Amino acid sequence: MTPENTYHFSKLKSAVTNVFLEHNSASTSIHEWKGETITDFQEDLFRKVKAKVSEKWFYTYFKNEPDKLPRIDMLNLLSNYVGYKNWNDFKSAQANPPKNVSRRKLKIGVYVVATIISLFVLIVFGMNSKNEFHFCFVDEIKNQPITNIALDIKMYQDNESPLYFKTDSSGCFNYITEANRIKFVVQSPYHKTDTIIRSINSNINQTVKLTTDDYAMMLSYYTSGNVKDWNKHKEKLQKMIADDAQIYQLYSNNMNVEIYSKDDFVRLLTIPTKSLNHIQILEKTMMQGKIVKLKFMVL
Repeated sequence: MTPENTYHFSKLKSAVTNVFLEHNSASTSIHEWKGETITDFQEDLFRKVKAKVSEKWFYTYFKNEPDKLPRIDMLNLLSNYVGYKNWNDFKSAQANPPKNVSRRKLKIGVYVVATIISLFVLIVFGMNSKNEFHFCFVDEIKNQPITNIALDIKMYQDNESPLYFKTDSSGCFNYITEANRIKFVVQSPYHKTDTIIRSINSNINQTVKLTTDDYAMMLSYYTSGNVKDWNKHKEKLQKMIADDAQIYQLYSNNMNVEIYSKDDFVRLLTIPTKSLNHIQILEKTMMQGKIVKLKFMVL
């Protein structure tokens, strides 16, 4: 992708983000969007321009840095979504990047700017006292680091939007701030959501134990198909799920959503087929000890 195209497409992604956030709650970085946020964006796009983009397209061009621009029809509908007639109209409204600048010179310029910024950061860090918080998360039952999945971290800030992070391959997370006290929420598909409040003066025990979510673990076990007594399996699922639960199957290659009744979903999980090994629970909501909302996908 040419530097000019990179510039304009980056401007378009920022404009799409701003328009979506006018009536929706999400991260200010489109790279952080996932799951339900992407679905909400697809629905908002359809409402405004009567067109859709697939989740695969979203990951290719918005979550990642593409090597080339999307098709012109996609650029036109996204430009229309942010208030312009088409892609050319959007580009003409933007401040043009410098002309006749070679890729090599552009890279040198970026390197110089990055160096200046790095020096500035070093100076600021030297002038201001920074507090470094370090946390490692372990499973309360196994007493082992949670490394098989990346945990979602939602860091709250005073009078500002939250920041979003993930744990690294060792199950740990670092955060540097001028604040003496921090508050964040940690979420995991297989553990109960927990809110952590920590002062720098009490930041001695850096290990945080997360309580296993029994319902999530049971669902994971049942979807593996490794069950001998299918009648008991069915009875346990019936007790776990509310009668009026909202259950949705999402599809990775398009925007279709299939709605399941409780009985249909239980039936799906109690027929020993190979597809059970490919069911992934994406999201669930609990109320009074029962699952009332569930989203899943068959990979």
